[in-house]
Amino acid sequence: MTNLQFDTVIHAPNRLQICALLAPLQEAEFQVLRDELEVSDSVLSKHLKQLEEAGYVNFRKGAVNGRQRVWAGLTASGRRAFASHVRELQRLAGLINNEL
Repeated sequence: MTNLQFDTVIHAPNRLQICALLAPLQEAEFQVLRDELEVSDSVLSKHLKQLEEAGYVNFRKGAVNGRQRVWAGLTASGRRAFASHVRELQRLAGLINNEL
């Protein structure tokens, strides 16, 4: 038996998408994530906060052209949790495919 984990924090659709978007990147700007997910600022903030509380996401703030910006990135723990979650989803999908 493998030690893969189905992560309920990551599994919610918007949080899964956030992790998938951030996985290949060092970080992404809040507005980019919002636009990619097609959600409101408040919805994105809520999901990012849950990921942050789990230790999966960190933030960097800075000014661009005099405007405050926020970037989010996966932590090392977040990258490991996301990779493990994806492997578990793949394992589960394989079980279903074997039954078809």
